[in-house]
Amino acid sequence: MQLEKSTLKPNVTLQINGSKSISNRLLILDHLFGNLLIENLSDSQDTQILKSALNTDSTVIDIHHAGTAMRFLTAYFAIQDGRTVLLTGSDRMKQRPIKFLVDALRELGADISYTETEGFPPLKITGKKLQKNSVRVAANISSQFISALMLIGGSLENGLEINLKGEITSRPYLEMTLKILKNTGICSRWRGNRIQIFSDLPQNKNSLLQKFVVESDWSSASYFYSLAAIGKQSINLQSFRPHSLQGDSVLKEIYWENFGVNTISEDAESRISLLPDHHFTYPEKIILEMNDCPDIAQTVCVTATALKIPFELRGLHTLKIKETDRLQALKDELFKIGCIAEITEDSITSQKFFEPNEHIAIATYNDHRMAMSFAPYCLLKPLIIENEEVVEKSYPRFWEDLKSILQ
Repeated sequence: MQLEKSTLKPNVTLQINGSKSISNRLLILDHLFGNLLIENLSDSQDTQILKSALNTDSTVIDIHHAGTAMRFLTAYFAIQDGRTVLLTGSDRMKQRPIKFLVDALRELGADISYTETEGFPPLKITGKKLQKNSVRVAANISSQFISALMLIGGSLENGLEINLKGEITSRPYLEMTLKILKNTGICSRWRGNRIQIFSDLPQNKNSLLQKFVVESDWSSASYFYSLAAIGKQSINLQSFRPHSLQGDSVLKEIYWENFGVNTISEDAESRISLLPDHHFTYPEKIILEMNDCPDIAQTVCVTATALKIPFELRGLHTLKIKETDRLQALKDELFKIGCIAEITEDSITSQKFFEPNEHIAIATYNDHRMAMSFAPYCLLKPLIIENEEVVEKSYPRFWEDLKSILQ
């Protein structure tokens, strides 16, 4: 994708598709309980792959690069009594660990085996009724592992108690799962490091269809916050709620406190307006703990580099097991736009800014967020985004929406 050096059209309004995180959780619950009418479902590749996998009778389920689908379907198929499936994915998916989730499900009585490398997909899963109702898991693992367990908890005969060991990672994603369970009529409780999901078997479920409108995706909104911060023009986004289920909505505060982009909510229209403050004084250095919102770290780094604001982002250990090792990829690609950065196991820190070359080609590493987070840099210099089709994973209309606000 060739992006010419551009400016922003003023005050454009966009409709971003439904949250991938919320959509994926609702799809699992709908297939477990069968009483949801879901509107504004995400059109992301991940969600469509999950939807297709849930609707097929095939014995081989290939989820390609869809990490959320791998985690949620592992738990889902573990309780499909009498059904055996082979759950597989891309070469990169076969390098992404799933041992913590498999161990937890096995502790509950699940029949899951590895068909290639111990601890990694593909998985052979023979569904059965899980008799046990208590499990211990490390709290600092991917929140998707824990959410996968939470989603099936209500369908177990005796419910599920999850005891978390250690410090909790990505708490907002777990809170999102709990809120969705509550909104769909499943009772739960979270006290200290213990999460309880109470049994809500289909025969006890209200047969009335529940309508659930998925709010738009905040991580997708982050790219437009970046554009507003760099391009200094207002942007309006539809179908966003001021009191969001999504942890990534913290970007409202991040972009106001560090980049001077104010968020004005219009509740009646479920619309937010991103208003850059032209007189904002940037901080001497941006220091952020991003345990709770690692998916927007790349966008923040690119925005800070474009504006030459030193930064230190911590709490990013989960980025090493995403579609690519996002920390190493981020370091390498930030260099192309004029930032020398250092990384550790869980952090990235800018060391020096310099004037980049005129010919910039951003590698995307089969990672949708690498493509979209670097795109706003076209407000400063022309650049090429390689393998631009990777955005299909979470935001298929991204390039179309981006071009609609550039001039």
